[in-house]
Amino acid sequence: MRELTVTSRDAGQRLDKYLNKYLNKAPRSLIYRMLRKKNIKLNGKKASGPEILAEQDHIQLFLAEETINGWMETVRLTASRYPDILYEDEHIVVLNKPEGLLTQRAAPQDESLVDQLLYYLADQGQYDPGGSGCKPSVCNRLDRNTSGLVLAGKDQPGLQFLSKLLRDRELDKYYLCLVAGSFIKSIRLQGYLKKDRQGNRAVPTDGECQGADFVDTEFEPVVQGGRCSLVRVRLITGKSHQIRSQIAAAGYPVVGDPKYGDKNVNQEFRNLYGLRCQLLHSAEVVFPKCPEPFSYLSESRVRAPLPKQFAKVLKGEHIYVEGNYD
Repeated sequence: MRELTVTSRDAGQRLDKYLNKYLNKAPRSLIYRMLRKKNIKLNGKKASGPEILAEQDHIQLFLAEETINGWMETVRLTASRYPDILYEDEHIVVLNKPEGLLTQRAAPQDESLVDQLLYYLADQGQYDPGGSGCKPSVCNRLDRNTSGLVLAGKDQPGLQFLSKLLRDRELDKYYLCLVAGSFIKSIRLQGYLKKDRQGNRAVPTDGECQGADFVDTEFEPVVQGGRCSLVRVRLITGKSHQIRSQIAAAGYPVVGDPKYGDKNVNQEFRNLYGLRCQLLHSAEVVFPKCPEPFSYLSESRVRAPLPKQFAKVLKGEHIYVEGNYD
């Protein structure tokens, strides 16, 4: 028999999810069968899986050690470097993702921001890849060629806290983008986007329809250059390609965007600056008034500096930004 004690890092999650991570080679159906047969108990009593774990709960596995070990696979962490960390505390970490790096793996051979995060936390003794603890993870994602802020939870309370803020749209998220044309007036764009999976594009629709998601975004001019403008974006909903698709449909495509951008503009900026990705950057997050135990984050903000390539293009276009983004 093996007994596991729930720590504060793991409290708040379901028993079955905890077991799925601990016995990561075991089929889910087998775990539920072991619960039904009382081979796995919670605090000495029969459990079914959806029970929410509390700190100091005890999980008993009435199984042979050989069987338990056979259902556990050692996680091998692979990353070439630590992530760029802008803020970190006991529960959460805010990362600065460079353009070109995936937030999460698309293929087994990829290196992602999540890989770098786990590598860092394991190296710092804050995560045990082979243990039963909560696996740290990101709570929002950016496209491969979009840079900037990604929020991650280091433990179960942190993951639940950030996920709730994002789900309830309580976290203010601001982006900076360089668009083609003279963008002179603030606009709020609301509408519907439908995913074209074959082309991996988000396509605006005339109205609500099956498979379309409602999107809501505010765009505010910051600085106008001769042929392009720097725009500050407040992301209200958070759907895939939302900013890029909406602003392009309004007539101001993001410079360097290969999917929604202007090919002639992109080629011109490639020739001038060697630009090969869209100039879209997740620049700032502002926390709302937060409940305990996260009250220390109330109304705080985290900013990500502009990437060197973005700053180089702005300088070349004589667009100068005031504030803490450069």
